[in-house]
Amino acid sequence: MRIRIIFKLKNKGAVLPFHHQKQVRNFIKEVVGEDYLAENPFINFSGLKGQTKVGREGLNYFSKRVTLIFSSGGGEFINFFLNKLFDFQHLLLGDLVLEPEYVEREYFTGKFGNSVKFLCLSPIVICNTDNVDKNKEFIHPTKDDFSDFLYESTMLRMERIGQFTPKQISSFFKFQMVPDKHYLEKINNHDKKFARIYTTINQGMIKEVRGYTLPFALYAAPEVQNFIYNCGLGELAENGFGMLDLADNKEVKREIIFEKSLKKMRINIQ
Repeated sequence: MRIRIIFKLKNKGAVLPFHHQKQVRNFIKEVVGEDYLAENPFINFSGLKGQTKVGREGLNYFSKRVTLIFSSGGGEFINFFLNKLFDFQHLLLGDLVLEPEYVEREYFTGKFGNSVKFLCLSPIVICNTDNVDKNKEFIHPTKDDFSDFLYESTMLRMERIGQFTPKQISSFFKFQMVPDKHYLEKINNHDKKFARIYTTINQGMIKEVRGYTLPFALYAAPEVQNFIYNCGLGELAENGFGMLDLADNKEVKREIIFEKSLKKMRINIQ
């Protein structure tokens, strides 16, 4: 389940770091509480979207409104989060003062097939261990090891969410991530990077991980495609890594499901 939360920005020009997933997670933790957040690992979220300019300290936000894309493996967490969120008049996200205004739900009206092209809204992390060197090791996305890491990570997360039987999990053996070669060639020709080191906080510890941002095609069962669309791909999805979007979003529709000005009852998304 995916939603878009639209906020009014009360202090134009305020700054967030270029990669601000830590700030967004802290923002969510402030709304729902640390314990509830820790008990719900199957969430995923984007960075904050809006009109920005690059400054010395990061991204300066100048639009009247900004958007946070949020997703979950089910509606329970989203209902709880939104009902808590709209109890606040204003919230701080980094230095930004935000007023929650309305919520859109994103509907994928088509059916996932065995091949889907995705874009990264946030970097994909393939390793999450106590081995610092392994977390920062560069593995080229065209290597089989890259897909193997993602496959193991995805199957473990699908087991943990409890929505699939062992028989179903064992049937999801077809899994191959194929990066867009034209994109990789273009990045290489312009001497740019698609993989960087990011800092996150995991289980109270500061951790450095390598994240990859690139378009790719995923060959996997439709159930797997749907899972990663809603729950993210790779490690540390609950920290805002691995959020994806469809390269072809013609079949994605949006519907306003809640407006603060019309609040009459508690939000309950089915």
